[in-house]
Amino acid sequence: MAKDNQAVSRRKARVRRSIRARAYGKPRLSVHRSSKQIYAQIIDDEKGSTLVAASSLEKDQREGLKTGANKDAAKAIGLLIAQRAAEKGIKDVVFDRGSYMYHGRVKALADAAREGGLNF
Repeated sequence: MAKDNQAVSRRKARVRRSIRARAYGKPRLSVHRSSKQIYAQIIDDEKGSTLVAASSLEKDQREGLKTGANKDAAKAIGLLIAQRAAEKGIKDVVFDRGSYMYHGRVKALADAAREGGLNF
């Protein structure tokens, strides 16, 4: 394993450990980004199932956005995941940023999800 991969693995483990301590039965809002897209899922870890998902790859999102790799796309996905969560009756979640730093697209998605009504 390369030195960078070890750092990412340690950072991800540290974040997940913190999430488990704070969860108390709440679902987890997990964020993943690539160089061209951004994805969000609300996951019930007790059942091991995805409750709600949204990504910049969805057809209606691709048509409305210039690219899936900017803050505007992250805001749109944050609002969409909050809307879908509200439809399922989910209000409180625990935010899982994974190994990503909390800035840029990850922060934009989190802020938009809060604006949409999710509490974390």
